[in-house]
Amino acid sequence: MEIRDWGLACPVCLTPLLQEEEMRFVCPADGRIYPRVDGVWRFLPPERAAYYAQFVQEYETVRLAEGRQSDDPAYYRALPFRDLSGRMTAVWQERARTFGLLLKKVVEPLAAERERPLRILDLGAGNGWLSYQLAKRGHEVTAVDLTVNPFDGLGIHAMYDAPFLPLQAEFTRLPLTGGQADLVIFNASFHYAESYEETLAEAQRAARADGRIVIADSPVYRDPKNGRRMVQEREAAFQAQYGFPSNAL
Repeated sequence: MEIRDWGLACPVCLTPLLQEEEMRFVCPADGRIYPRVDGVWRFLPPERAAYYAQFVQEYETVRLAEGRQSDDPAYYRALPFRDLSGRMTAVWQERARTFGLLLKKVVEPLAAERERPLRILDLGAGNGWLSYQLAKRGHEVTAVDLTVNPFDGLGIHAMYDAPFLPLQAEFTRLPLTGGQADLVIFNASFHYAESYEETLAEAQRAARADGRIVIADSPVYRDPKNGRRMVQEREAAFQAQYGFPSNAL
């Protein structure tokens, strides 16, 4: 999928971007440059990259410790249906169930209704497995994440054999002009949002007026006390195992 297929905007001021060269865009309002590096378009300004640096470092440390990496493209292409590593089988079984429901209840009916492939935003895409599975089914998918590493981030895009568009960006500063996506998906990612209200507002801006927003596999608690207790227990466990509570956001 080509980046020109989507309308791009500066994540800082939302001015439509101009493509100066094949590998970079520029904002005509403030001159900011947004390059493509290792196949991933970088729409995270330096000051925002610095803001997220601790979170990204801690997140990647945990993911590596959990064994979520592989040198074999087959590992990533098999997700979520098979965990060829055998290390996170229960997690991937849950993701596979959710993916089946997503296809049956949302993606397939919406595509049938519109009689065309869907334009989909995968927000918090991680290693891009969901984007890949949707792209394999003919949809136009853009994957958005903060992480670009080649073991569990957007850098994995090179291991897939169905193309999607990888963008490094924030939930609340999407580098897109409005009203483009048929479907916006937060797959096991919405709980990372710093502001649920701002994140949903930005997703709504990026979606078409008749678009859909799906939040999947993020915990929801009827009683806020239970949610706070879960966070405290999780932070204590991370502090004991990794030496930090993993609460940079």
